[in-house]
Amino acid sequence: MKYVSTRGDAPRLGFEEALLAGLARDGGLYVPEAWPRFAHRDISAMAGLDYEEVAFRVVRPFVAGAFSDGELRAMIEGAYGRFGHAARCPLVQIGTDLFLLELFHGPTLAFKDVALQLVGRMFDAVLKRRGERVSIVGATSGDTGSAAIEAFRGSDAADVFILYPEGRVSEIQRRQMTTPSEPNVHAIAVKGDFDDCQARVKDLFNDAEFRRGMRPSAVNSINWARIMGQIVYYFTAAVALGAPCRPVGFTVPTGNFGDIYSGYAARRMGLPIGKLVIATNQNDILHRALESGDYRKEGVKASISPSMDIQVSSNFERAIFDAEGRDPEAVRGSMESLRSGRFGISAAALSRLREEFGSGRCSESETMEAIRQVRDTAGRIVCPHTAVGVKVAKEFADGQGAPMVALATAHPAKFPDAVEEACGVRARLPERLAGITELPERISAVENSLDAIKSAIAERSAS
Repeated sequence: MKYVSTRGDAPRLGFEEALLAGLARDGGLYVPEAWPRFAHRDISAMAGLDYEEVAFRVVRPFVAGAFSDGELRAMIEGAYGRFGHAARCPLVQIGTDLFLLELFHGPTLAFKDVALQLVGRMFDAVLKRRGERVSIVGATSGDTGSAAIEAFRGSDAADVFILYPEGRVSEIQRRQMTTPSEPNVHAIAVKGDFDDCQARVKDLFNDAEFRRGMRPSAVNSINWARIMGQIVYYFTAAVALGAPCRPVGFTVPTGNFGDIYSGYAARRMGLPIGKLVIATNQNDILHRALESGDYRKEGVKASISPSMDIQVSSNFERAIFDAEGRDPEAVRGSMESLRSGRFGISAAALSRLREEFGSGRCSESETMEAIRQVRDTAGRIVCPHTAVGVKVAKEFADGQGAPMVALATAHPAKFPDAVEEACGVRARLPERLAGITELPERISAVENSLDAIKSAIAERSAS
């Protein structure tokens, strides 16, 4: 399996090299040169298998040549053995043909664990084999940072530096990043929003001096391995609901487009996904772009679903690449235009995107109402991000006569204030995290500038 950049000016890489690179040298994102395909009989054969076995079958084509089957199986077993549910990513029915896919049973209670627990083990295996050490550098709107820190804390082969927007993540999200005491993990609060953090990470990767000194790599969803690890639960959920004999729809609350792009990848691999729906909060740039063909930044508005407070959805570049017929010149032009705040999607690309994706928007009041409704009608408590997905899923599921799965991306206890205000119940953390509010925090706050962030990383590296 080889990987190519969406911008066309970086070398083709094998999985191991693409894993360590994260972002391509030309600023693009790596994607498979060709999609592996599963026949209907291959998908049918997944029925009744445990999550680990399906993960092995789905991931194996993407890592061919990098790990032996035994190595891959051991990493998968280690990754999901820490999850708090036997099914790893269980389905829960909340209405007629409407289901939740609970992705929050990992160690940090968010869907990012599903991929990062595996990706962390892959990094360790590759780096130890090479006798090398890297610096993991990432931006987070809330959950990626804590999941990355949890996946790499105590690693002998990687230091981790996570930038998060100061004051724009929940208390539990912040504490999951700032309370680990291992010396190789570091959380840095940036005075700005998530898009600022993400832009500074890209600046760091494009800074030749920083690259030479720190050997940066990425584990947020610009890294292909993150996308790969998330494809698995689309297969397990769809098969549980009757695939490949019938299509299954998915609605995905998303800001950075990585989670729904994983669903798109599953479809390209042969999984019969029906509707694949983007659910946005009030920061609805993806919904607006699909409706109008104009991808235009309008500024980030703080919301009760902060992990979706994004205006630059990095993984949308991967979707544009395919929609433009894998033309890197078209992608380069669009990304260059985005520097000034917008780009237009060509008519042909927009038509292809609309064939692949539906979209919807959920306001703050609608998010609160969705939390209340799920509690009242199904007896389940959901986080605000999941509520956004449920609200939009209902719009696409009504009267379709086919299963619709809304992705439940985080445990409601990560957002206790919003949940309690919506439905009168304060969600409790699982026992293993109950003491996190008593632990001391390590907090570094920096200005939103490349030099300030470089200095903060250098200071942490030396300590």
